[in-house]
Amino acid sequence: MAAHRLSLGFMLLIFGGKTETRLSVKEKLNNEVIPSHRDLAPDFKEKYFKQILDHFNYNSLGNGTYDQRYLITDQYWKKGNGPIFFYTGNEGDIWEFARNTGFITELAAVQGALVIFAEHRYYGKSLPFGKDSFNIPEVGLLTVEQALADYAVVITELKKELGAQKCPVIVFGGSYGGMLSVYMRIRYPNIVTGALAASAPILSTAGLTDSRQFFQDVTADFEKFKPACRDAVQGAFQKLNTLAQQKDYRRIQSAFSLCKTPSTPKDIHQLIGLLRNAFTMMAMLDYPYSTHFMGSMPAFPVKVACETMLNGTDLMSALRDTVGIVYNSTGQLTCYDLYSLYVECADPTGCGLGFDSYAWDYQACTEIEMCYESNNVTDMFPPMTFTEQQREQYCSKRWGVVPRPGWLKTQYWGDDLSTASNIIFSNGDLDPWADGGIRKSLSPSLIAINIPEGAHHLDLRESNPNDPESVIVARKKESEIISQWVKAPFV
Repeated sequence: MAAHRLSLGFMLLIFGGKTETRLSVKEKLNNEVIPSHRDLAPDFKEKYFKQILDHFNYNSLGNGTYDQRYLITDQYWKKGNGPIFFYTGNEGDIWEFARNTGFITELAAVQGALVIFAEHRYYGKSLPFGKDSFNIPEVGLLTVEQALADYAVVITELKKELGAQKCPVIVFGGSYGGMLSVYMRIRYPNIVTGALAASAPILSTAGLTDSRQFFQDVTADFEKFKPACRDAVQGAFQKLNTLAQQKDYRRIQSAFSLCKTPSTPKDIHQLIGLLRNAFTMMAMLDYPYSTHFMGSMPAFPVKVACETMLNGTDLMSALRDTVGIVYNSTGQLTCYDLYSLYVECADPTGCGLGFDSYAWDYQACTEIEMCYESNNVTDMFPPMTFTEQQREQYCSKRWGVVPRPGWLKTQYWGDDLSTASNIIFSNGDLDPWADGGIRKSLSPSLIAINIPEGAHHLDLRESNPNDPESVIVARKKESEIISQWVKAPFV
């Protein structure tokens, strides 16, 4: 998931960067006044846990371990009886999620919770085999099942260590991390009392939605701002296609300020992927204030993008300037390097860069299914397919694995969740991942919260004066539900 990466994602490009500006605001939750994240200033301590390498094979590595990183703060905790709020880390450095998930610490201050952010194996500094972690076969221990077992062991052992055996555990996660929170409640209900899964595309990543849905929803974000925006983007891609058919590569280089002149259809394919990825990022992160999460974004990036597209002197230079919102936010790049800014992988929404991108690419080649396509009919992008056959060919060549479609649905129930309980599924209408998740409540304890003005897991972010009313209402409802779970953990 351009979490994924998830995110999903899901599907995520982590550039790193400074923490969000902390603002002096107050918000009512459960009729109690909660101070802003700046006022709280959570004092996370970075620690490492000796984690089992392979939870399911006693012969391969015996009881070999690796150092799993986690962050912890007990400054709000009612020691021994307050709840434990546990973030199921997803596809990136755990500090980035801790810095951009302020709702958890805000809520912890109200409910007296211990807060733990656990890093996912093979991401950040939690590399089981160090620099060799992405060799074959070492990478084979990167699975959803192993990650969940890691979290179950961490929770169990830390509860013993801290004298917190009777403290209920609520798991939180956004994008792919939200998927993991759902799976933790399903797989380890003896350990986890409830789960808040924000922007968790548990259906689309299990192959249960239309392959055209994702890029259709990206397009809808821009079309909702102005239909002319979609037309302009589509028109710019059509001009690019015409030049590509004419093999006018020098003009393409000039129009898009490329560092090297493209010379093959492969280069053009890479350019289209880079351009499409920028729109994906802006749709996901369409927050009402500037952010430094997954890169630097202005407030309302979809609005900024559309205004840039519609005010340009010509469509292709306007498209170049629009994607510059993502790739050149500082204005320091003098040209775009096609193959260093964007890497094509098994996730059509983007895997990011660096070691984290290797990990997500491998997961997208095994359990996480993301055969999404654009077609220039239901969306504004050039046709780019990614079929099961293409996925199999790529993954076999890259990682020596053959994907097993349907496994995620079999293992974690897919859309047959009726016997589960105590899960909140939150989704924002501005988020292209939303329709890949649960949008309607399935029972009194499987609750869908829809946020009309919300982008990708906006509700997990800290309170901000520019928050729309819909996310304030959503957080209040989430707080009330979690409070009920904490008071009656075995219901």
